[in-house]
Amino acid sequence: METATSLDTPRAQAVGPIRLLLVLALAVFSPIAAESLVGYDDTTGDLRTLLGGLLVFVPLYGAAAILIRETARRFAIGWGGVLALAAAFGVVQAGIIDQSMFSQNYRDIDYWQDLVGPTWIAPLGLSASTTLSFVLGHVIMSFTAPIALVEGFSPRSADRPWLRPFGLVVAALLYLAGAWMVLDWHYETESDHASAGQLAGAGAVALTLIVLAFAFGRRKAERVDRRIPPLWVIVAAAALAVFSIGFFETWTGVAITVVVLGAMAFGAAYFARSISWGRRQVTALAIGALLSQALTGFLVTPIGDVDLVAKYAHNTIATLLVLTLGWWALRRRR
Repeated sequence: METATSLDTPRAQAVGPIRLLLVLALAVFSPIAAESLVGYDDTTGDLRTLLGGLLVFVPLYGAAAILIRETARRFAIGWGGVLALAAAFGVVQAGIIDQSMFSQNYRDIDYWQDLVGPTWIAPLGLSASTTLSFVLGHVIMSFTAPIALVEGFSPRSADRPWLRPFGLVVAALLYLAGAWMVLDWHYETESDHASAGQLAGAGAVALTLIVLAFAFGRRKAERVDRRIPPLWVIVAAAALAVFSIGFFETWTGVAITVVVLGAMAFGAAYFARSISWGRRQVTALAIGALLSQALTGFLVTPIGDVDLVAKYAHNTIATLLVLTLGWWALRRRR
């Protein structure tokens, strides 16, 4: 007779059709948030190419987001641990898979040296500014914000695993397939590759972050009676904080980003201890981050030759998508 564990009982998991829809939503929205909201690439405004890119990005980003989310929910890891797990995947993505973290001439982008040069750390072979931007971008946009937003679509199942073991295996295999495709593309098209020491260092950092997620991410702080900001303030604060990422390529800019995001993290942790803080507030943080990314797209000049009408149509649709999904998620919280 098959014995069900506490993780596999109906009370521990969402109802079948609902959980599959949530998994699909996260698998698709994660790469959209990571690669399409800001519209930085030459695919901006090209719907056919964007849809084709999902064949690679759903396994690379979507499967990773699912694995992070399922791990956190199965082992009762809080949002601090989710951030640590997301950071681990971000380091692997930028340091090992596409190796943009260690590149001095990535994709022959003509302004790449302007990005990495001012904060280049020669002994490590990386730029502090781009490393911070890439990893934080993955932590927030690729994984954590999409997880928080999609969980808002179904509050009753937000704390429960969505996949059974077979589904986890499929997600892991998809992620490995996506990672292999990008890694293979890197070695075929790029001339600047990470050294063995850099790859080992990135792997060690990722492993440390995973250990920290399990060691400290399961601790629960005592809840207190404390007033919290209204939702619109949370959305605005998150949007302004995320806006600081990637716009400053100097050491001063790095310091500003660290201070701003550090203050945002401290504020979120402070108010999260309130008995009034709930999933609607977490969803508001995600909406603010995603909205910042979409609005920033209006200021970004895409790589390559992109038609201006297509670019601004892309930016407008991306913004409306975030607003619509955010409204729906907050509405579901009532």
